Amino acid sequence: MFAYIKGSLEEKSTNFVVIDVGGVGYKIFMSLSSISNIGELGSVVKVYTHQHVREDDISLYGFLSNEELKMFELLLQVSGIGAKSAITMLSNITPSKFAVAVISNDVKTLTKIPGVGAKSAQRIILELKDKLKSEEAISKNEEVNVVIKDDESSSEAIAALQILGYSRQEINRVIEKIDTSNLSTEDIIKLALKYLAR
Repeated sequence: MFAYIKGSLEEKSTNFVVIDVGGVGYKIFMSLSSISNIGELGSVVKVYTHQHVREDDISLYGFLSNEELKMFELLLQVSGIGAKSAITMLSNITPSKFAVAVISNDVKTLTKIPGVGAKSAQRIILELKDKLKSEEAISKNEEVNVVIKDDESSSEAIAALQILGYSRQEINRVIEKIDTSNLSTEDIIKLALKYLAR
């Protein structure tokens, strides 16, 4: 409903701000990092918003960039993650670091976020990996593009090795030993075959 709200910053709390627009104060929930970077009281600020509607609650969530807003909306699509959990996650990881962690199956990085255990991290990866790779969800900086390319090379190599008759279990054991970053599909296959031949 609201794409963004621009007005005078009237109040800053630990989890929300109040922005005055023409005499109406909008209470907008935000991540800790966004609240600390929003500006001084009395200054004119612009906040991208997401209106979250549940049976018992209508709340506004705010973000300093479209990238942060898109990450929040992606997180809401993961089963078991609500608006408050998504905001907590945004307080602890940047959208580009989050994208890199999901695309590269980095469970360790995701479990450092408060409230995210190993199972939740795996669910996030499972449900968001393809969306993050295909969609213009989070602006693709150089690091994100490299990780996507590496992941595609690994996937192609795994498919080729399966065609050669190796089981997925054997392949996964070998792929874990190889640093696939910056390797072409052919290079990954050659290295994997050396390990598999032992």
